[in-house]
Amino acid sequence: MSEDRKRDAREKIALGGLVTKAGLRHADKAFILGVLMEAAKIPPADPEYERLRTIGDAAFDPGPPT
Repeated sequence: MSEDRKRDAREKIALGGLVTKAGLRHADKAFILGVLMEAAKIPPADPEYERLRTIGDAAFDPGPPT
């Protein structure tokens, strides 16, 4: 397998992991695509972009160690 194909496969796996982490594993594919297409329209300077980014950052934060 070429390096480009390996890189592409890793990227797709990572993106699939985001869908799973968001709780959308069983969601309709058209719904997921629609959500992503709408999100792609939000410019980084928009407050909505920052609001959504903050939610995403919190989802990646493992929280305090127990």
